[in-house]
Amino acid sequence: MASTVMAQTNDKDTTAHVIDDVTVTGRRIAGSILSSVPVQSLSHEQMTAMGASDIGDALKHFAGVQVRDYGGIGGLKTVDIRGLGAQHTGVSYDGVQVGDCQSGQVDLSRFTLDNVSTLYLTIGQSDDIYQCAKSYACAGLVEISSVKTPVVGSPFFSTNIKSGSFGLIEPSLLYAQTFHRLSVNAFAGYQHADGNYRFKMWNGSHLIDEKRSNSDVDTWRSELNLTYRFSPRQTFSWKIYGYDSSRGLPGSVVYDNTYAVERLSSRNVFSQLRYENILSDRIKFKAAAKWNYSWDRDRDHQAGGTTEDIYRQNETYLTATLWSEPVKDLHVSFAQDFAHNYLSMTLPSCPYPTRNSLWTALAANYTGIKNIAFNASLLGTHIHESVKEGEPSKGFNRLSPAFSMQWKIMEGVRLRAGYKDIFRTPTLNDLYYTSVGRRSLKPEKTRQWNIGATVSHDFRHSNYIAFTVDGYYGRIDDKIVAVPRMFLWQMKNIDKVLLYGIDATTTMGIALAKQWDVGLTATYSYTHATNRTDRSDVNYGDQIAYTPRNAGNVSATIRTPLTDITYNVLLTGIRYMLDYNIPKNRISGFADHSVSVYRTFTLGKSSLRTQLDIQNIGNKNYEVVRFYPMAGTNVKFSINIQW
Repeated sequence: MASTVMAQTNDKDTTAHVIDDVTVTGRRIAGSILSSVPVQSLSHEQMTAMGASDIGDALKHFAGVQVRDYGGIGGLKTVDIRGLGAQHTGVSYDGVQVGDCQSGQVDLSRFTLDNVSTLYLTIGQSDDIYQCAKSYACAGLVEISSVKTPVVGSPFFSTNIKSGSFGLIEPSLLYAQTFHRLSVNAFAGYQHADGNYRFKMWNGSHLIDEKRSNSDVDTWRSELNLTYRFSPRQTFSWKIYGYDSSRGLPGSVVYDNTYAVERLSSRNVFSQLRYENILSDRIKFKAAAKWNYSWDRDRDHQAGGTTEDIYRQNETYLTATLWSEPVKDLHVSFAQDFAHNYLSMTLPSCPYPTRNSLWTALAANYTGIKNIAFNASLLGTHIHESVKEGEPSKGFNRLSPAFSMQWKIMEGVRLRAGYKDIFRTPTLNDLYYTSVGRRSLKPEKTRQWNIGATVSHDFRHSNYIAFTVDGYYGRIDDKIVAVPRMFLWQMKNIDKVLLYGIDATTTMGIALAKQWDVGLTATYSYTHATNRTDRSDVNYGDQIAYTPRNAGNVSATIRTPLTDITYNVLLTGIRYMLDYNIPKNRISGFADHSVSVYRTFTLGKSSLRTQLDIQNIGNKNYEVVRFYPMAGTNVKFSINIQW
C-alpha cells in the first residue's frame, strides 16, 4: 500500500525543500491462503516463465490435477481433478462458462496463453458467491481471464513470435486501447508444426525406434473484446472468439504399427454479452448471454475404406445473478441459468437430441464472527431432453448442497473445511451415440469432504513463505463407464469409486542481494482412488485408470541483473491404463525436466523479451496416455515486443 500526505503551515520561511521520492512495496496475500477451499492461480508472467504452451500445460503445475495429454504440439488436453474425471471439471472464460454437451470435456489446448492474464483453479465451492449458477454444478472450476486493457491513453501493442523443434512457428499480435469509456482488446494468432518427432518405446522385449507420423497442426485463433462503461458502476462487454484447426491424429502405437492417417478438422465460434450494474454498495447485478457453435469433422482412411463423420453443436446460454448484503456481514446471491443444446451428427440413425438445462443457485456468505467466515449454497438442476428419432432419456432433477468455512486461529495461520454434493449429467454421447449410448443412464453422484490448513509468514527484506495442505475424502456412485456387450460396447452405471488423498503446496521468496532473488513453488498430491463396485470383481480395490498415487512438481526461478532462469520438474508416479491393476496394464512413472532462460530489455517506451525453453531435458519418451509416446528433448525460442 502507498499513500501521499500534504500539509501547509503559516511559516513565512520561503526556503524550498526538495525531498527524494520514496517507494513503498508490499506483497499481496495470495487468495489460496485466505480461501475456505483450495484455490490455485498463475499469472501470465509465471506461466510464460514456466515455458507453458497452452492452458493445459500451465495446469500441470497445480496440485490435485492430472492433465490427460495425447502428445504432439496440437494434441488434445483434458483435465482430471482428484481422480473425479474430466467431465467433473468446469471451464469459464471471462466469467462465462465454456461447454461441450457432446463429450462433457473441454479441450484446453484450444486456448493460447498469449491473451491470458491469469488462470485460477478452484476445487470445491468458491467463496465468491457472485457468479453464475452453472459454476456451482462442477467439482472443480478452471477460470481463464483475458488480458486487461490499459488505462486511457496510447494504444498498447504486443507481438509474439515462437519457433522451435518439429517445425513449430507461432506468431501472434495483441492490440489494446481505452478511449474514455470504450476499451478494445483484439488478438490474432497462428500455429503451425509438422510435429513428427522420433521416439523409442518398448513392446515387451522389443524396442520400437520410429518417428511419429500424421502429427501436423495448423491452427488459427482470433478474439475481439469490447467494454463500454456507461458509468463507474455500469459496464457492458462483448466478446467474439474464433478457432479453426486442422490436424492429424497420430494414433496409438500398438504392435509396432505407427501408421496413422486420421484427420480432425475443428471450428468453433462463440459470442457472449455481459452486463453489470453495481446499484449500491449493498446490491449488484450481472447478466450474460452466449451463443456457441462447434463443428468437427473426423476423417479416416483404413483398409476397410474411408469414413467421414461430422458433428455439430449449437448452444444458447443465458445467466443472471443478483448479489446483496441485507444486513451487515451477511451476503446473499441468487443465480439463474438456462442452456439450450442441440447436437447433430452424420452417423446412421442419429436421434438429433436437444437438451434444455435449468440451474438455480442460492448462496450465502457470513463474516460476522471474528476471524471466521461461513459459506453455504444450494443448487437445483432440472434437465429435459427430446429427440427426433427414438425415445429420449427421462431427464434429470437434483438438489446439490455445499458449504465451507475458514477460521483464522492466529496471524498467518488458518484452518478450513468444506463439503460439496454434486452430480455429473450423462453427456449426449453417453446417452445417444449410435449403438453405444444408453438412454436409461443415471447421473454420477459425487460427495466431497475437504479439511485443510494454510500458513504464511513475511520476513524482512521481502522474504516470505507460504504453505497449504488439504486432505480430502470423496465417493462417486453410479459412475458411467463403457463395458463390452457381445460385439459392441455400451455405456452403463456400474462403478462405485472411493477417493481420499492429500494436496500440498509451498511458495517461497528469498531476496539474496540487490536485484538478486529466488522464487520457489512446489506441489505434491497423493491420490487413492479405488474401484469399490463389487467385492467379487477381480479389480475390486484397484486404483482407477490413469490416476497416479503420487504426483508433484517443483518450479524454481532465480532473477539476476543479467538474466532470469526458471527450472521445472513434473513428477508422475505409476498408473494403470485400466482399472485392472496387473503388470500388463501398468504405465511407468516419469520426471519431465525443463529450463527457461529469459530477459527483458527496455528500448525507450518499448520492451523486448527473449526466451529460450528447453523441455524434457532427459529425452524420455514417456507416456501420459498408454501407447501415445511424448516428444523427447525439444527447444523453443520466442521473442516478444511491447510498445
